[in-house]
Amino acid sequence: MSNKMWGGRFASAPDAIMEEINASIGFDYRFAAQDIRGSQAHLAMLADASIVSREDAEAISKGLDQVRSEIEAGTFTFSRALEDIHMNVESRLADLIGPEAGRLHTARSRNDQVALDFKLWVRDTIDQMDVQLCELQKELAEKALAHAASIMPGFTHLQSAQPITLGHHFLAYVEMLGRDRGRFADARRRLNECPLGSAALAGTSFPINREQTAHALGFDRPTANSLDSVADRDFVLETLSAASITAVHLSRFAEEIVLWATPQFGFARLSDSFSTGSSIMPQKRNPDAAELVRGKSGRIIGALTGLLVVMKGLPLAYSKDMQEDKEGTFDALHSLSLCIAAMTGMVRDIQPDLKRMKASAGAGYSTATDLADWLVKNLQLPFRRAHHVTGSIVKIASDRGVGLEKLSLEDLRSVEPLINEQVFSVLGVDKSVRSRTSYGGTAPTNVKTQAKRWLKQLAKQDRK
Repeated sequence: MSNKMWGGRFASAPDAIMEEINASIGFDYRFAAQDIRGSQAHLAMLADASIVSREDAEAISKGLDQVRSEIEAGTFTFSRALEDIHMNVESRLADLIGPEAGRLHTARSRNDQVALDFKLWVRDTIDQMDVQLCELQKELAEKALAHAASIMPGFTHLQSAQPITLGHHFLAYVEMLGRDRGRFADARRRLNECPLGSAALAGTSFPINREQTAHALGFDRPTANSLDSVADRDFVLETLSAASITAVHLSRFAEEIVLWATPQFGFARLSDSFSTGSSIMPQKRNPDAAELVRGKSGRIIGALTGLLVVMKGLPLAYSKDMQEDKEGTFDALHSLSLCIAAMTGMVRDIQPDLKRMKASAGAGYSTATDLADWLVKNLQLPFRRAHHVTGSIVKIASDRGVGLEKLSLEDLRSVEPLINEQVFSVLGVDKSVRSRTSYGGTAPTNVKTQAKRWLKQLAKQDRK
């Protein structure tokens, strides 16, 4: 027999393969809470507009409450034959209260219904993600404050560049995550228009009040074009874009943790809580949590790419292709949430080897720029000339296998006769980081100020 929810025109049931490819209940059951919330708001509006009687509305509302209770209790039976969450809910509602359940679908379509459910789900997920990202920022800012003066090497091209502080390094990720939260907030603000009432694609002839349902569901306003309302998945693309950039930031940090944990770097150690061993090599401590964060970024970016490809060729308005918008999104945002939680745990857990970091900070002639700056400030050399002089001095030190601070004054004067003993005041890593006092620089005083600013700001956000 044909599907009782939509099969009036059809004489027979779909082929088994058609049912397999068509059904979405295997994943869109996640919309259950949002679907019922949207239905209750739609029902209240229909009753207020006298489109559905108060008596029927009361019965439908109680039935929806019963359906929600069954789903929350895990006693609800989802049917693949009913295709999706919308029809599963409506079918169970009909079982509970009879044919009057069919009045609920007045003045709406599954097209605007799924757009609504997805927007509500994405909005809820963004709010949860923001809480997680705020917590990760706080952990990083606390670590930054604790290590405002802990010296480590800063790298470019993964080569020692200049000494920095570990606190400064942590704060770099606080800044990145702040931008990530801003992108999620932007996506949330743009998605916060309600598509319900757009029906299949052209609106409806019923005298509905779309402003009422929009405000009841926490939206700023109803969407202004019914075609765009049911065809739009920009809100998913934007959210996945923000998620992908966030995943890239987490992946970069994860890669650094992987490097830091190697014996070759030896900068930090993760406890047993975030490490695993080897089935054959008893000495191994593998930073698997960091590696998995790094690896999961691929599936998050892949979900964005996949949906872009799905949407790029679709004419207005709704096409069944758009059913492919959900599984990748569910997986990507779940994966990102897991990665944020894992990274928060690793930041809390990580044990830096400050002695090893500081020793490494002086390697590779990392104070060469300090020497060049000293030549400019004290001898008034043009920077390009100072750069050349410093390069020649570095060559002497490199040929002898010693640090810049180990060269004699005569060695330095053999390159630039005007150099005096004051030059040694800038050749240590401690002196180098203390001198970087420009706004945004790595000087410990700067790091403390920035860390305290962030912690104060994050505490205010936490109280909202």
